[in-house]
Amino acid sequence: MSLPEVLLWQALRARPDGFKFRHQHPAGPYVLDFYCPEAKLCIEVDGEAHERGNRLARDAERDTLLACHGIETLRIPARDILADLEAVVTAIITLATARRPLHRRSGGPPPRA
Repeated sequence: MSLPEVLLWQALRARPDGFKFRHQHPAGPYVLDFYCPEAKLCIEVDGEAHERGNRLARDAERDTLLACHGIETLRIPARDILADLEAVVTAIITLATARRPLHRRSGGPPPRA
């Protein structure tokens, strides 16, 4: 992992606002940097390599495939994580909260009154 990924993982594995994140989560032919199943949110840390060659096209193709399965991709430049980790985590949690289902699955019907 790169330094920005390590810093972000340390923050996300603390389960901010109760959200569970997975690191290096497999999704079909891809591996997502971070994934929050409850919000169906993929977090990708983009370093310099994402700006070279055909990476932009490959990333767009991957984002489109994930979107077809209801997964939103949030791409965060590595430099933003290094500059202000707290602001990045706040933005992630804000988006995850907006994507959180209104009703969570329960273990059965509600109790009788």
